[in-house]
Amino acid sequence: MAFGIGIHSQQPDRGTCVRRTQKKVACECWFTSTGAVMPLMLKVEDENGQIRTIREIKIHSHEKKIYAGIPSIEYDCTLFVEDREIRVWLIYYQTESRWVLSVP
Repeated sequence: MAFGIGIHSQQPDRGTCVRRTQKKVACECWFTSTGAVMPLMLKVEDENGQIRTIREIKIHSHEKKIYAGIPSIEYDCTLFVEDREIRVWLIYYQTESRWVLSVP
């Protein structure tokens, strides 16, 4: 009989970025030969319905997470938009090949 000993040895993901408001974005990215995903550019629809292109992205860190069984990669980054710096989380849902932006 097995009671799942050792299956919960890691801390569960907190999911703080997932619980925030998320905005769908298009992301141009580069997949390295080792399978790493590197975001290069974003396209996001603003409140006026216009598509904005964001080319300046500074990635501070990234972490693979699993929230409710859904694998994702969360990027803690700063976007440079019209002389402003905006700290955001860029999340890539691997199973859906979908990108979202989560703003604190």
